[in-house]
Amino acid sequence: MAQFNYKAVDSNGKAKKGTIDATDREKAVGKLKAEGLSVTEIKDAGESGGGARLGKKKVKSRELSVLCKQLVSILDAGVTVVTALEMLTEQLENKILRAALIESKVYVEKGGNLSDSFRLNPDVFPPIMINMCAAGEVSGNIEVAFDRLATHFEKDDALKGKIKSALTYPIMVLVVAVIVIIVVMIVVIPNFVTMFEDMGTTLPLATRMMMAGSDFVIHRWYILIAIVFGITVGIKAFKATENGEMFFAKIAINAPIFSDMVVKQNAARFARNLSTLMAAGIPMLDAIEQVAKMMSNKIFRDGLMNTKAQVAKGLPLSKPLKDMEVFPTMLVQMVKIGEETGNIEDMMDKVADLYEREVDLATESLTAAMEPLTMVFLACIVGMIVAAVYGPILSMYNGIDNI
Repeated sequence: MAQFNYKAVDSNGKAKKGTIDATDREKAVGKLKAEGLSVTEIKDAGESGGGARLGKKKVKSRELSVLCKQLVSILDAGVTVVTALEMLTEQLENKILRAALIESKVYVEKGGNLSDSFRLNPDVFPPIMINMCAAGEVSGNIEVAFDRLATHFEKDDALKGKIKSALTYPIMVLVVAVIVIIVVMIVVIPNFVTMFEDMGTTLPLATRMMMAGSDFVIHRWYILIAIVFGITVGIKAFKATENGEMFFAKIAINAPIFSDMVVKQNAARFARNLSTLMAAGIPMLDAIEQVAKMMSNKIFRDGLMNTKAQVAKGLPLSKPLKDMEVFPTMLVQMVKIGEETGNIEDMMDKVADLYEREVDLATESLTAAMEPLTMVFLACIVGMIVAAVYGPILSMYNGIDNI
């Protein structure tokens, strides 16, 4: 008898999950169906990370954008929501997204709303998608809602791509530098150790440090791995705490070179998300709260939650945004103009376009600034290695010349 973990939906459309004993997967499905449950996911309890849903991995913005575009095309053709979901699940390659859509299809077949079916998988469908879908259902313009979502996710994916591209170069240089150092420590330095020992003279500090480092890497590599692992786990654990999250948030918005890009990225994300939600008819207070939850930087997130509280007391949105002292002055001014003209959504669209272009420029500036810095970094490493390896040799030759 084996155990299987399952997710299912009952006759009332309520999601359920649990464990069931059966001789095989088919018998387990049969038992669940006999209980009136529609199975959406089932896997062996012994499988770690197996099945369709792997851990808490989220679906990429690019995939959600494609999904929304496909939904718009299918629904515009007069196809029902259930049929549309069935058609999409047949062609999706992403197992996580496919499993979530199957669950949504079963829920809608039972009479539930599409937006409520998305709530069953909050790790797959972000709040903005759920709320936009709900607003579209209420207004009867669900195709328009998904069309806006497609644009939103497409721009969000482009924004993330720009940030990643800016960080790729320095990360690759750092990785190459580490590999070079390891190769030098394991292959090059040992060939010089015997020669240095036979010289019978006091070696320079740089050489002694390099030899000690080489010996440590070769004979005590497991300690080095343990140290690196411990530091990594420690940083992640600290970052998961409130103080740690705030610490790294402050570093992000104050770090030289990077701060400009981080601030503009968060400004673009705030403007785009707020515009999308308010254009769908979401009340401003709810929209601000949802935008706050989507901000990855704690300073921006906490500041926007406080902004919501201040707006609820009757203050205009521009006032608490200005008091946050993290958003660019231009954004605050544009929000104030939008309040005066009564058209915040369109104004936020313009702000989002502006700062997305600014992120492009900031990314280019960051890449241009990182190139000479990485070259200096590599030059320092090469210089240290050359000084450590050839310093004693040059000293020996100078001694011979003086004889």
